[in-house]
Amino acid sequence: MERMLRGERTHHLGYVPGAPQPATTRNHRHGRTPKTVLTEAGAVPLAIPRDGDGTFSPLLVPTGVRRLPRVDQHVISLYARGMSVREIQAHLEERYQVAVAPTLFSTVTDEVLEKVAAWQQRPLERCYPVVVFDALRVKIRDDGVVRNTAVYLALGITPGGEKDVLGIWLGQTEGAKFWLRGMTVLKARGVDDILIALIDGLTGFPEAIHAVFPQTQIQTCVVHLVRRSLAVVSYNDRQRAAGALRAIYRAETLSAAEAARRAFAASPDGQHYPLIAPIWERPWDYVTPAFEYPPALRRILITATAIESLHRPLRKIIKTRGQFPTDEAALKLRYLALRNIKKRWNAPGEWQAALPHFGVLFAGRFVHDAP
Repeated sequence: MERMLRGERTHHLGYVPGAPQPATTRNHRHGRTPKTVLTEAGAVPLAIPRDGDGTFSPLLVPTGVRRLPRVDQHVISLYARGMSVREIQAHLEERYQVAVAPTLFSTVTDEVLEKVAAWQQRPLERCYPVVVFDALRVKIRDDGVVRNTAVYLALGITPGGEKDVLGIWLGQTEGAKFWLRGMTVLKARGVDDILIALIDGLTGFPEAIHAVFPQTQIQTCVVHLVRRSLAVVSYNDRQRAAGALRAIYRAETLSAAEAARRAFAASPDGQHYPLIAPIWERPWDYVTPAFEYPPALRRILITATAIESLHRPLRKIIKTRGQFPTDEAALKLRYLALRNIKKRWNAPGEWQAALPHFGVLFAGRFVHDAP
């Protein structure tokens, strides 16, 4: 490293050591300054070359830098995988044999916020065949009080059949008014049309979507309905109730689905758990559109595997972290985690096979070109 630094100074001065100083320059070598930098091999003491004019700033170890870039990348990688600050601190001290100040982590990870801002403002596709809207809950400390905060996620399926997270937003509660703002942001970033919006049944959500995208077909996520239904069922009855509900959303036709829903409401389980029938009756108008789609498209809409492939690793990170000191800390971790999750997503498969159906069902609206 010191040889490289001396080579940088030679290039800066324009003449090699021992050679006569050119008449065109007054600058010269002026000793060295001791400096310790944190590298992948640990703390390394260096002798940083100086020049007489003080204009030399090495590229290998820039002025004011105490850590090499790969160390910062290592910290960010550990942070993105959900490790706590204490765990990362202990890991670095064990690996590099040097004490690491807690402020290091904020300094390193705060640099991600600029990338988050740019990512949140990037242009989007003109048309998305399907966008899944959902929210996760996280705990954030605010003036000494821990509050529940909703992390809003919009997961889009591109015209090429690939999954892409369109945005992350933080809000106190999951409400239709907040989602209306999210729709407005998507519109401003270039989205002209969403063919199908997959939602969780939140009251007022369809109106919020139609206020910005009036032609969008609303589809209630069946997985959310099943979860809410089974939440009121005892453990011993859960398997039987799940099988009866499966007959509703896996029916071949709409009439068969309606018959299965009425049969469940009249069944012993439906009578014993009277809260389940209204869970399906209230959003029924937004459940039935799926039965008009071909089986290949209906199957992937009702299983919600796209959002689960996103939520499962995020929930794991939330559990390990417990709570966050600020909104920015929660947003940083979500962005870094999503960046890692996208790397593991498989190439377009079932969605790509279903894309031809969109061209038929939404003729004239399904566009393939990017902005």
